[in-house]
Amino acid sequence: MIQCLHQTTPALRPLRAVEFFQGTLDSTDEIETARVFDTTLRDGEQSPGTSFSYDDKRQIASILDEMGTHVIEAGFPVNSDAEFEAVRDIASSTSTTTCGLARVVDKDIEAALDSGVEMVHTFVSTSDVQIEDSMHATRSEVVQRAVESVERIKEAGVTCMFSPMDATRTDEQFLVEVIEAVSEAGTDWINIPDTCGVATPGRFRKLIAKVCDHTDASVDVHTHDDFGLATANALAGIEAGASQAQVSVNSIGERAGNAAYEEFVMSVESLYQVDTGIDTTRIMELSEIVEEKSAMETPGNKPVVGANAFSHESGIHAAGVIENSDTFEPGVMTPEMVGAKRRLVMGKHTGTHSVRERLHELGFDPSEEQVRAVTRRVKDYGAEKRRVTVDDLERFAEEADVPREQEHEEVRV
Repeated sequence: MIQCLHQTTPALRPLRAVEFFQGTLDSTDEIETARVFDTTLRDGEQSPGTSFSYDDKRQIASILDEMGTHVIEAGFPVNSDAEFEAVRDIASSTSTTTCGLARVVDKDIEAALDSGVEMVHTFVSTSDVQIEDSMHATRSEVVQRAVESVERIKEAGVTCMFSPMDATRTDEQFLVEVIEAVSEAGTDWINIPDTCGVATPGRFRKLIAKVCDHTDASVDVHTHDDFGLATANALAGIEAGASQAQVSVNSIGERAGNAAYEEFVMSVESLYQVDTGIDTTRIMELSEIVEEKSAMETPGNKPVVGANAFSHESGIHAAGVIENSDTFEPGVMTPEMVGAKRRLVMGKHTGTHSVRERLHELGFDPSEEQVRAVTRRVKDYGAEKRRVTVDDLERFAEEADVPREQEHEEVRV
């Protein structure tokens, strides 16, 4: 593919570009703030086939910290000695809040506390199917373990987050009972997880609003992408009153993954026009490192960080962005904002505007007839599902006898 070297982007406008929200999108006051809890190193690592080394975790955590991520869930300390050491070192080397995961089990909680994290995230199943067929316990035992675990964490003087696992498949009355019990026990945060990804934005919004009505604790959401709704559900939770969303880079995680760090952050920043405090210009760098370390390839059409996110092949689109990038891009999100680059790709759908720009960049000075001739070659070549490279374009230009700009200058001299 041929990357656009021509400057097609005007000077960045202020973030709050309200002119793009006229008509049906003229309301940008749904939320006032949104915090980011990153679980790439914990839930993200639970992607089938993914395993981060000690050095991988340190590197990813360092970038998340430097970017201003509010909480980094570094791992599950009780899982292994190596996991414990990684969590402990991340907690001691980062300036942001580091979190360790723990079941409502004494040894889990003690391991998390011993690792030196500032937050312990404890969880227990609350849906009947998981209580009966995974925990082999009763509802009353669930409430008791939840309360005792919250009390133990608070006694240690660290921030406590409690999660009723599988909340979206939990009997609502029982869910409220658990939330009220852990709230009375003193939990600082209540995380509402859509563990199996069955929520829809409207239903999840109503659920989070009800949770907020039954607790004084701050509310956090954790959504899964089984139906492709994770980021939408996370945003719905924030609209309903949650303060924070749990996300993972490139949306990696159990099964189809989690709400995507990059999608959530850029939606909050660009669509809701709310400053997260995160350095978004390092999003591409972060995404590429996680892609490499997780061995999970990022699809080309992945929002924000995919190779096609800011790429254009269609003649109409390419001509538009050459004139003004806002014509066929969101406008409120540019490639520069996330550390990416815009690309004009040569292929079956390429138009003359794009070919002319690329030829000039390569030092050619084509006539309009020659531009059309080269464009026909590009289209035919691309129609055979072949990639049009810089070498191909130069070959097409030479076969069409397109002169170099230097040659024209010499003739004029």
